Amino acid sequence: MGRWTRRQALKLLSGAAGGIALHACTNAAESSQTSAGTSASVGIVTWIGYSPLYIAQEKGFFEELGLNLDVKVFSSGTDASAAFAAGQIDGLSLVPSEAVLLAANGSDYRVVYVVDTSNGGDGILARSSISNVAAFKGKAIAVEIGGVSHFFLLEVLSEVGLTEEDVTLINVTPDAAAAAYQSGNVEVAVTYAPFLFTANQAQSDGRIIYDSSKLATPTAIADLFIFNTDAIADNSAAIEAFIRGNLKGLEFLIAHPEEGLAIAAERLELTPEDLSEQLKGVKLADLNANIEMLNNPDSNLYVLKPMNELANFLETQEQIDQVPDLSDQLDPQFVLAIQESV
Repeated sequence: MGRWTRRQALKLLSGAAGGIALHACTNAAESSQTSAGTSASVGIVTWIGYSPLYIAQEKGFFEELGLNLDVKVFSSGTDASAAFAAGQIDGLSLVPSEAVLLAANGSDYRVVYVVDTSNGGDGILARSSISNVAAFKGKAIAVEIGGVSHFFLLEVLSEVGLTEEDVTLINVTPDAAAAAYQSGNVEVAVTYAPFLFTANQAQSDGRIIYDSSKLATPTAIADLFIFNTDAIADNSAAIEAFIRGNLKGLEFLIAHPEEGLAIAAERLELTPEDLSEQLKGVKLADLNANIEMLNNPDSNLYVLKPMNELANFLETQEQIDQVPDLSDQLDPQFVLAIQESV
């Protein structure tokens, strides 16, 4: 059985350009709504979508909210997911396909916050001689097996009636996949920003043949924060403060883009200009978007829809043994509580 892991590096936020107005309304008064001295640990990998989190850390927003936050940065999604499953961290950021796998393997968690959704930040690079996705048949494709790019590839292949058996997968990290394509060692590579755009610009023989903006389900590739149910039951103040801090970081980025970009870019070892350009690859989710994604079953952004679709898809792809019951996986209580306090 295949193993789905968390994305390992960067993507992009859309900031104000994403068209979502921020209603975080985090201020000093809100800190009284969380218990002083609460603690929580979360696992992430290096990723541009966490720019609000980086800003919140740098500006001391979590401390202002009474939260002692331990952010553990993992080198791979595999390690992060294993740490969460072993109870070494309270929370974890991952994509819907990985959330499905954790549920299928018996992890008891709830989705409490949506970081972002992909809007072109994930893509497939192909040589000019390859006319369309159907022409991938028989080709070698560089992709991180078990990562978000792997799922993305399987979904794109399925649209043209192909499966994993019709191609040869070369298992490399997203940055290495882009580098292999850029150097001419492979004809097709699956990766995401910034590697996607860097390789596309550097390799004249080819283009981005397909990107995540073409996916029918807008939340099929999203970054979710999950917390284990024990943490939710025993440490709800810390989780609410964590979400408030992230929203305050997003609010700061929108209100002070120059400083916000500089903070996040330094953490990501990018220039602020590069980060700003790549912000178009994802849409960061504000408070209103979170409520819609976690609490509105009638919305096409409702996260449970793609999770159920992914569960069925992963079963047909023999990536999981059976479809788990996901009906209780979304927990909007924290974003709803924040909305009530605005």
